[in-house]
Amino acid sequence: MKHTSFILLLVLSFVSCLKLEQEEIAIINEGEIPIENKLPQVYIETNGAAIPDEPKIKAEILIENKGEKNYEGLIGIEIRGQSSQMFPKKQYGFETRNSDEDGIDVALLDLPEEEDWILHAPYSDKSLIRNALIYDLSRDIGRYASRLVFVELILNNSYDGLYILMEKLKRDSHRIDINKLKTDENEGEDLTGGYIVKIDKENDYNEVNSFSSAIAPPNSTSNQQIRFVYDTPKEDEITEQQREYIKSYFESFENALLSENFTDSENGYLKYIDVESFIDFFILNELSNNVDGYRLSTWLVKDKNKPLSIGPIWDFNLAFGNANYCGGEQFDVWAYKFNQRCPDDFWQIPFWWERFMEDAYFRSLLKERWNELRANQFDKSTIFSKMDNYTSLFESSGSLNANFKRWPVLGEYVWPNKFVGNTYAQEIEYLKEWISNRLLWLDANINNLN
Repeated sequence: MKHTSFILLLVLSFVSCLKLEQEEIAIINEGEIPIENKLPQVYIETNGAAIPDEPKIKAEILIENKGEKNYEGLIGIEIRGQSSQMFPKKQYGFETRNSDEDGIDVALLDLPEEEDWILHAPYSDKSLIRNALIYDLSRDIGRYASRLVFVELILNNSYDGLYILMEKLKRDSHRIDINKLKTDENEGEDLTGGYIVKIDKENDYNEVNSFSSAIAPPNSTSNQQIRFVYDTPKEDEITEQQREYIKSYFESFENALLSENFTDSENGYLKYIDVESFIDFFILNELSNNVDGYRLSTWLVKDKNKPLSIGPIWDFNLAFGNANYCGGEQFDVWAYKFNQRCPDDFWQIPFWWERFMEDAYFRSLLKERWNELRANQFDKSTIFSKMDNYTSLFESSGSLNANFKRWPVLGEYVWPNKFVGNTYAQEIEYLKEWISNRLLWLDANINNLN
């Protein structure tokens, strides 16, 4: 009875604020938006508690789609992100929970069931679509990336703008589908997977949460190291045998790649990696000139009895010409040569990519794959059609106008913008022009590789 009463109070609370919020959003949009046109509405109530960076706090959530309830229940929620935390529009991670505060798998807005979710908050990316565009393109070419739905967030009875409900990257049959490595799997083929390791920021790198490459990043000037962070199994769950296995695997891969016979098909680097995954990862990062590419938010996966693969891709807010440092704004540079432009940056790119490009076989695979994609998924008209679909959705739903009234950043510099458009149309025009120039530059420079 106690649980039933609580849910009833929760429903009444949401219903009581729903009319207020609809009126508030209508005012923001300067007119009522037909319910069938609106984006899904996500209502989160923390009962007056501020949402911290961590740990997650208790809250309630209600999701409505076209006026119909999609999901209602309890969550744990926290602020997420690194540099994005400087922005007033916050990103959130949340876990769907039952009344005992245990995580439960649910299907939100037709996304596959899981318990861990992200509310991504486009802010410095005034196009609102950079992440969505590259993730959709990744899935189009057969590489899993986080599935997503554009929504509007109402947090504690206050309209908070356009958000993107996304899948958190993790081992799961619907996400990163690899073997679940148990603590008693410490020898033989059981030990060979599945691992997820990241090249990413960490508050305090140490021997418990990460391990280092023995090979210095090229062109670096400040004794930087490449650190590989344990993700799955987690640092407090991985056994010593598992730590040693995955560290040794990376060491063997890097030694083979650095060796004189690195192109040997049996004993070179190809023995250790799924090269097609590395080709696609390279193309997606180069297509967007991702200034964080290869050196941050880089996921590496080692499944049981399989070679090392790279991906899924993650975090492209600063890509597609949206960074005014280290060549991030340019359409005519290689992203993988970041270290040459910014040798003093703390987070450098490992030597792998420059070494790959010394291999005629890798270059031939790259050319073949690039030209295949350019004739299909990466045709300019195909990419622009996706962009037009996003913007039409924003306009018809009223979320475009509402978001920029809530967060009036058009015409204002937000770190690290290169281009500052006075209107949303100018932001999209800049993005399209940048992509057009990038495609032509990559056509010439990939096909001219010797």
